[in-house]
Amino acid sequence: MKRVLSGIQPSGQLTMGNYIGAMKNFVALQEDHECFFMVVDLHAITVPQEPAALREQSEQVAALYIAAGIDPSKAAIFLQSHVPQHAELGWMLTTLTNMGELERMTQFKDKAAGKESVGAGLFVYPSLMAADILLYNADLVPVGEDQKQHLELTRDIAGRFNHRFGDFFRVPEPYIPEVGARVMSLDDASKKMSKSNPNPGSFIALLDDPAVIKKKISRAKTDSEALVKYDPVNKPEISNLLGIYSHVANMSIQEIEAKYEGQMYGPFKKELAEAVASMIEPLQARYHEVRKSGELYDVLRSGAERAQEVAEKTMDEVKKRMGFVLPR
Repeated sequence: MKRVLSGIQPSGQLTMGNYIGAMKNFVALQEDHECFFMVVDLHAITVPQEPAALREQSEQVAALYIAAGIDPSKAAIFLQSHVPQHAELGWMLTTLTNMGELERMTQFKDKAAGKESVGAGLFVYPSLMAADILLYNADLVPVGEDQKQHLELTRDIAGRFNHRFGDFFRVPEPYIPEVGARVMSLDDASKKMSKSNPNPGSFIALLDDPAVIKKKISRAKTDSEALVKYDPVNKPEISNLLGIYSHVANMSIQEIEAKYEGQMYGPFKKELAEAVASMIEPLQARYHEVRKSGELYDVLRSGAERAQEVAEKTMDEVKKRMGFVLPR
């Protein structure tokens, strides 16, 4: 079976975009791949975090993995910080990464823009991301379009290591589904739905109350042409809502267009909100069950053990090839 590695940062609340664009794919991939799904808490601290919030959000993301349908018996679910080899390999790969490569990272430019002071961790974290992937010799990495540049750097670093120290790392391939890879903001369809958006009305959080979901969708931006039609170029906002509807109701775009033919946006938005709330309700129930039962900690411990078993073997081989003296 091919090996899959991916992770989500525990910063802010997970959104419908995270669910449709990533977590639904994780659930599908676990059926015929060897999967490692992390909560990337080491990445989160590249920008300042409140300790109590970081702890809560890390547990929240892990519990939502389970609630979304990731089965701990099929996939390893763990916290990045529970496997110390991530940081260890991250440092080693940083020494193989050029400053110019890091300076070209668009995410660094975006996050550093307008700031008087920027931490070194934010600058070098693409090397840590490369370590996350190469530590497990992953074949496939589910990534959004905004992470493709980082995966390309990972591929370059893997090739550089292999050229210098002998073939060892697999050069990973991106896994970007044709449908559902990007869910856009409710207030601006030119931007990705993001949990870091300061406007809470721009995203649907997976833990939003149903009444809040209905209000957000009712206020979602559309256009002056009251026509429920999929046209990303001329009608980006309504097309985004159609995409969400298609995923949560398991209907094709064409079926939804036919259902609302000749109707205004009001009925469409109302029933979309009901469909989203219905999809989220069992997910939220399972989430609260996981948090209340305490099973989360057993899942994280077991997942970290499975991950570390692979990580230790990788690190021993990396150290040997790079010339480090291994303990005897």
